[in-house]
Amino acid sequence: MIGHALVAAGLAISPAVALRPEISVMTWNMCAGTNASCSLYRRTAPEIARAVGTQAGRGTDVLFLQEFCTGADAALEGWLENSTGRAWTVRSWGLLSQHGTPYACHPDLLGRPRGTQSVTIAVAGPATFETHALSSPPWSVRRAALCADLPRQRVRACTSHLSVGLPYDDRGPGAPYRTKQVRELFALTAPGRTPVFGGDLNLRPDSRALAPVYARYQECDPRRRPTMRAKKLDYLFTTRVLGCRVDTRTTVSDHQPLHLRAAL
Repeated sequence: MIGHALVAAGLAISPAVALRPEISVMTWNMCAGTNASCSLYRRTAPEIARAVGTQAGRGTDVLFLQEFCTGADAALEGWLENSTGRAWTVRSWGLLSQHGTPYACHPDLLGRPRGTQSVTIAVAGPATFETHALSSPPWSVRRAALCADLPRQRVRACTSHLSVGLPYDDRGPGAPYRTKQVRELFALTAPGRTPVFGGDLNLRPDSRALAPVYARYQECDPRRRPTMRAKKLDYLFTTRVLGCRVDTRTTVSDHQPLHLRAAL
C-alpha cells in the first residue's frame, strides 16, 4: 500500500529500494545421479524437481545443487515457477569423465535416460551464467564452477562440487587438486557484486585449503555442523551472514541442505 501511495503522489520507487536488502541461498548435494544407496537414485525428473522445491520452499532466491541430473532441468524450472509464482532460470554443467565423455546419471526406474550428473544453479529473476573449468586430476572426473550474476541484487553466486579425497580421484598428499580448485573458485569474484560461493567442497572446515577463505569471508554456519553424516563438507560463504540453517530432517540424500540469508 505504501508503494501505491507513493506512485499516486508522483514519487517514483527505484528498483533498488523495492528489493529486499538480503538474499536467500540453499546448497544441497542431492545424491540423485549414480549412488544406489540414496533415495533419489533412479527417480524421475518430476520427482527430483519436487524434492528440490520441497527443500527450498517459497522464499529461496538461489539454489546450488550437486549430483543433480541435467535431464531434470526443465522439470525443476517449471516446478519452481509454479510453486513460487516467480520466473526462474536453471543452468547445469554436466560432469565429464577423464576422457571428456558425459558422466551420465543412471536411468530412471523405467529405463529412461536422465542426462548427466551435474553442478546446477537455479535463480529467481534475471541472471547471466558462466562456466569456469577447474584444475582436475587427469585420471579422474573433470570439475568446473558454475556462476550466476544477478544484476538487480548485484550478486555473483558461484558453486562447484570439488574433487573427492579417495584413491580414484584427488589421491595425492595434501589434496593438491582440491587446494587448487578452492583458489580458483574463490578467485571468481566480480567488482561491485556481493559474493555468495559454496557447494560440496569435499573438505573439512579445518582444512589448510579453506583457511584463506575463512580469513576473508563469513561462512553460513559458524557452528560447523555436519552436513554429510558426521562430516561437514557443504559450505556457503559470503561477506555478511544474517542467518543459517542446516536441515537435519532431510533423509532422501546423504547430505543435508544448507540455507543462508546474506546481507546485500
